[in-house]
Amino acid sequence: MSLDFAIASFVQYIESERRLSQATVIKYSDVLAEFSSFLSEGCQINEIEQISHLDIREWQIQLSQNGNSASTIKTKLVCLRSFFKFLRRQGWITTDVMAKVVTPKTAKHLPVFFTEKETSQIYDSDLFGDDYEGSRDRLLLRLLYETGIRLAEVVGLAEHSVDFSAGTLKVLGKRDKERIIPLENEILHTIKCYFSLKRQMGFGSEVFFMRSDGTPFTRYDVYKTVKKYMSLFSHADKISPHVFRHSFATHMLNDGADIGAIKELLGHTDLSATEVYTHVSRQHLKDTYRHTHPRATKKSE
Repeated sequence: MSLDFAIASFVQYIESERRLSQATVIKYSDVLAEFSSFLSEGCQINEIEQISHLDIREWQIQLSQNGNSASTIKTKLVCLRSFFKFLRRQGWITTDVMAKVVTPKTAKHLPVFFTEKETSQIYDSDLFGDDYEGSRDRLLLRLLYETGIRLAEVVGLAEHSVDFSAGTLKVLGKRDKERIIPLENEILHTIKCYFSLKRQMGFGSEVFFMRSDGTPFTRYDVYKTVKKYMSLFSHADKISPHVFRHSFATHMLNDGADIGAIKELLGHTDLSATEVYTHVSRQHLKDTYRHTHPRATKKSE
């Protein structure tokens, strides 16, 4: 079977059946196009049955020589593993050519998060204006922190996503998977006030967050708003909407929340994705001990 046909079938599968995000579909398509070009030009391979683990190793070497980092190569190999798994499931190949492919080791980086002191600043009314933009921005930051929702999920919210009687927020996550997040009374009241301001501005209810000109908030608008305010008082190595997600999970874990509950609130399908925050929590405890305990801070005489 031709490699081009196999790739086209796989892309259709992840787009229509697995319903991966458009960004992921594009990324996987680009990786497979790059891999196909390498096989065709460097190995004269155009059929999937001709591919061996040695060809993939050669591609790894070329990627490294071209300046790709270990993490980038690792990401590309994840795509290949998914691709060849699809081929085996279809019965188009019988052997696992990825079995002997060694994934390069990458340094483990703990998630960046805002401190509780830094996030407390978003509850200072003096930081935001009393107009529509100030009210919207204040709610946006609080919602990011109090729910841990993703950037794409924020942009996808509508007014009907909020159930005021139940005190919940319905979020459409990855692969169109819905989850329900509880909301506290204070932020529910803030949302009601914001919706009232939207009505005064003459805006509809289909989109939750809107610009002052009545157009929907974009991902860039959310990122820009987070950067605008959090840069004023945060010393985090990175400032982005996703850092609020990390902060949400880390602060809950530090305060004794069950990791399984955090997993459900974040919308993770695998507990291993949530367990990274236990490492953050342990590091937080170590740092607290090192900087506050008298025996830890006492210098040897």
